[in-house]
Amino acid sequence: MQNFHRRDRQEKRETNQMVFGIRAVMEAIDSGKEIESLFLQRGLSGPLLSELKHVLKAHGISSQTVPVEKLNRITRKNHQGVIAVISPITYHRVDELLPSLYEQGKTPLLLMLDGVTDVRNMGAIARTAECAGVHGIIVPKRGAAEINPDAIKTSAGALYKIPVCREDSLSATGRFLMESGVQLVVSTEKTDESIYAIDYTAPVCIILGAEDVGVSDDLIRIADHLAKIPMQGSVGSLNVSVSAAVVVYEAIRQRNLNAV
Repeated sequence: MQNFHRRDRQEKRETNQMVFGIRAVMEAIDSGKEIESLFLQRGLSGPLLSELKHVLKAHGISSQTVPVEKLNRITRKNHQGVIAVISPITYHRVDELLPSLYEQGKTPLLLMLDGVTDVRNMGAIARTAECAGVHGIIVPKRGAAEINPDAIKTSAGALYKIPVCREDSLSATGRFLMESGVQLVVSTEKTDESIYAIDYTAPVCIILGAEDVGVSDDLIRIADHLAKIPMQGSVGSLNVSVSAAVVVYEAIRQRNLNAV
């Protein structure tokens, strides 16, 4: 019986809360709720909608304009043309996380995910990162995997434990990290340098991209190192969550040797 109640609480925790209606959504935002995604009905207008858009702009929250049929598929309740999905986690900020790590005497080890949109990949990466002791994961506000029940289940709850930073611009965040003494290492096939040739014992942010397009050129241009995972087979590429595990554990291996 005790295990049943524990499982029931966990399942409730892993369900994203939805808020319907313009006023209810504005109240949720004003109360500090983290908005994971927000849908607006196409063709919706009026002064109240203008007020909502002002609130969204003030808080840096993006929205998607969709047909009413999509909203009706999400819920049968009276949504009034607006549905917000509340994130099950609280996001962090890099400019607050990084100084905290330095103050604690830690050598930052961060992951940045550029265009990784598959929720199961996101969950698997978070699970590996938390197990390895990575200090935080950085994702963009737009074009990132949604933190939803599937992502959390795949992460085995790691997304509740590891800081996830959601930033407006990954290139601007990358420049901030460099100015703060963190080297940027992009995992990419567009180089001859191996991941094993990089020194990860200093503060580092490992950057991985979507499997189809890889890391964006903006990040490649400013990176300290481009590094590839050596391949011997004919397929030529790994799933991004597997790539993350390979590079992260090379960093951990080096740091453990350095600590001996």
